[in-house]
Amino acid sequence: MNDMLREDLLALVSNRTTVSRREFVAGSLAAGFALAVQPVSAQTMIVTESDGLTAGEVKITTGSGDIPAYRAMPAGGKALATILVVQEIFGVHEHIKDVCRRFAKAGYLAIAPEMYFRQGDVSKLKDNKEIFAMVVSKVPDAQVMSDLDAAAAWAAKNGGDGKRLGITGFCWGGRITWLYTAHNKNVKAGVAWYGRLVGDATDMTPKHPLDLVDQINAPVLGLYGGADAGIPNDTVDKMNAALKEKAKPSMIHLYPDTPHAFHADYRPSYRKAQADDGWKRATEWFKKNGV
Repeated sequence: MNDMLREDLLALVSNRTTVSRREFVAGSLAAGFALAVQPVSAQTMIVTESDGLTAGEVKITTGSGDIPAYRAMPAGGKALATILVVQEIFGVHEHIKDVCRRFAKAGYLAIAPEMYFRQGDVSKLKDNKEIFAMVVSKVPDAQVMSDLDAAAAWAAKNGGDGKRLGITGFCWGGRITWLYTAHNKNVKAGVAWYGRLVGDATDMTPKHPLDLVDQINAPVLGLYGGADAGIPNDTVDKMNAALKEKAKPSMIHLYPDTPHAFHADYRPSYRKAQADDGWKRATEWFKKNGV
């Protein structure tokens, strides 16, 4: 990684608390990394340069007001295949932005809308339990589906090809990836990274991926860790069995002895070999399925 880029990014990390709640509500995405994941693993952290790209924050108009999003695409690109990138529980922080730039380098328009914008700024909360209790538990699936629809519509009008739409997401966003492929018939393919497959039905989350297998509209590739403490292997087995019986050609690839968040290169959970293999599988999956 470019040393100057690394220094600039680490400066963002150390100074990120200067982003005020007022500025966030005004529309700014959080700078650097979420407080709950610090200190970041700087030696393994990947930074993708934005040369040759149009990259930065945009505003997505929804039925209930504007939300911020991070967009990256080849500069001057038109009618580009589009990837919706759905955040981890930590919001659209630097890792998610970097994932967008990686897709842009591969020729895509990638866009990551801030899914928690109405409920609050998770970037300054100290741990996962606090993030879930104060923000994530208050985000209804229906709102998320609507916001992703709006992001897809924005992309189609701003350099994207609405007929070549894919979605990928990590952790919290992995679950959403399954749900969105059941929601939007225009999606050509999805890649879900270690997203929860089962859960209790609530007003906010009435259905989970296993409940919606027969409604999936496009092939989904799941990338999961066999040593994920939060996603038992038996739930992966149940989902795989259901996919074989009911869904379009979808499957879950399970990496043995691999923890949750193995793609998160800024965290101790990162596993380079599995992350690299997963990225290769993901990009090949999108190409194979018309994205």
